[in-house]
Amino acid sequence: MTTVLRPPILKRVPPGVWVAVFWLTVILVRTLQRPDELHRLLRYNGNIEDAPLLVTAVVTTLGALLLFRAPLAAVAVALAGAVFSLGMPVRETPFVLFLLADAAVGYTAAAHSRRASVLAAMLPAGTVAADTVWRLTHGYAVNLSVQAAVASTVVIAWLIGNTIRQNRVHTDTVRAQATQQAVTAERLRIARELHDMVAHNIGIITIQAGMGSRVMDTQPAETRNALDAIEATSRETLAGLRRMLGALRQGDQESAPLGPVPGLDALDQLIGRTAAAGVRVDVRWQGDRRNLPPDIDLAAFRIVQEAVTNVVRHSGTRDCSVTVDYRQDELAVDIVDLGCGGTADGLGYGIAGMRERVGLLRGEFTAGPRPEGGFRVAARLPVPVEAGQ
Repeated sequence: MTTVLRPPILKRVPPGVWVAVFWLTVILVRTLQRPDELHRLLRYNGNIEDAPLLVTAVVTTLGALLLFRAPLAAVAVALAGAVFSLGMPVRETPFVLFLLADAAVGYTAAAHSRRASVLAAMLPAGTVAADTVWRLTHGYAVNLSVQAAVASTVVIAWLIGNTIRQNRVHTDTVRAQATQQAVTAERLRIARELHDMVAHNIGIITIQAGMGSRVMDTQPAETRNALDAIEATSRETLAGLRRMLGALRQGDQESAPLGPVPGLDALDQLIGRTAAAGVRVDVRWQGDRRNLPPDIDLAAFRIVQEAVTNVVRHSGTRDCSVTVDYRQDELAVDIVDLGCGGTADGLGYGIAGMRERVGLLRGEFTAGPRPEGGFRVAARLPVPVEAGQ
């Protein structure tokens, strides 16, 4: 069941309501100070001294109520208030209301489409142009520098809003690309884990099934052993798949662990399953064994697992050797067999997955047939010095 998070109650109140509450508070305070003030406001005849305050209150309240739903209407309301207040005694009122229209233009440019923002900017620019033409045609003195300065505030507001919008679009694009890269990396990680886990076990099951089929009539005990190995390997594979599917169903955005993470300590189990399939693995430990970072430990185990799986499935030999060398600043893993060899490009996704693992850890990886015969897989994984201390 998905829980819907509701915003705090203060954020659920529209901004216009807060503006209305502010102006009602101002009127209430002035009424308490001057009891006849409310009566004069209600019988407004255009000459009272508080007319600019009243117009400003009405314009800002309506503008705040309309801004987020109809920004063009909010700009129009602010401009209408500015034009209406031109004949009032407080000369600053039209400029203040015009600046409110500029603010609405800036918001529209930042939060809405380019077309809407251009239309919003054309309203105050057209108002200035119309006022200039009207003054010129009626013989009034016109200071073009003042008119140009007022018009420039529209351009500045639009440019600021447009810059904010472009920065937000760029940020959203970068975030979307980063999310896509993270999704791709997680998908490749899951694919590698699925391949390494399933391919090895299915290879063992296939060999055990073939062996049991061949000796079914002559060696019932060996057939029973093969079936037991198939059952055990199948259960392990199913358990791993369940852990993986459980991790995929989690709702966390972060990378979820795919069950218990195996490491080099699990090599004994791997060798036992491989021996049951008829391939003997000789493991040689060199250097001082120590705890490794989980990602390096997992990568080393998966490389050995995939290389041994390829020996079982493709080499045609019954022996291979694994060397794990703990060096001061790196871990070296070598897997060598004396089989029929092959090419590094002919083993499906296994070689590619090993190369990706090593590349992500900034290590070195080589795989290919040996001149003297057989096949060799080698990986060098850098280990931070403090990891082994």
